[in-house]
Amino acid sequence: MTLFDKIQATANYIKSRIDNNPKAAIILGSGLGGLIDIIQDATEIPYSEIPNFPVSTVKGHSGKLVFGKINGCEVMLMAGRFHYYEGYNMQEVTFPVRVMKALGVEILFLSNAAGGTNSSFKIGDLMIINDHINTFPEHPLRGHNDERLGTRFPDMSEAYDHDLIKLAKQICAEKGIDVKTGVYCGLQGPTFETPAEYRWIHTMGCDAVGMSTVPEVIVARHAGLRVFAISVITDIGISDVPVKVSHEEVLEAANEAAPKMAGLVAALVTAACS
Repeated sequence: MTLFDKIQATANYIKSRIDNNPKAAIILGSGLGGLIDIIQDATEIPYSEIPNFPVSTVKGHSGKLVFGKINGCEVMLMAGRFHYYEGYNMQEVTFPVRVMKALGVEILFLSNAAGGTNSSFKIGDLMIINDHINTFPEHPLRGHNDERLGTRFPDMSEAYDHDLIKLAKQICAEKGIDVKTGVYCGLQGPTFETPAEYRWIHTMGCDAVGMSTVPEVIVARHAGLRVFAISVITDIGISDVPVKVSHEEVLEAANEAAPKMAGLVAALVTAACS
């Protein structure tokens, strides 16, 4: 079965389980599963029940699709993403984004927990991603290109939608949410970065680093989706004294920042879909 056929089979199965037609999709990062609470009239489908879907193996990722509404806007939410470091290939990591497109999604919102490499950042900050640097060892578009899914050489000059970024900043100003803007670096993981790697990432021009998001954004743009992405800064890597970090601490910091992110995402989805 070709990738296109797998996408259609999965989308058809999901359509048989839901009543809504989502125009927006949200992918949640580590510790941000509480954003599910903003979904009204929710229908949940565990990944284990969905044909061709991988299964999330990381703590803090619950592993289900949630369909419903945010202030009347029909949405789908991916509670738990797939990572390259889990052993999945890039086609598997980004497969849900392909399915989103097949379901009629037009805008993709992504969140993640990230390490800060900008000395002006602090733990708990929100950073709107305005660009990225891809250092993953495998590219999600490597191999045969099916023109039904997107062009061979997609333009990435505006990977992150400028209008959505502007709108998000306006919402943050109205809500009194302090928000940063910066460049995200995508690394393979699963190790957290060494002090030297943090310095290298900062020297490259990146403000935050994580182990996700970039492959999903590439495939979303390949599919013609508009993209907005935001990071919760859960640890800081630029310091004279190396700071130890654990996944549990990352989850804790993400959970504390989740309410203000939920408010921003809800308002942004509502405005973007109106």
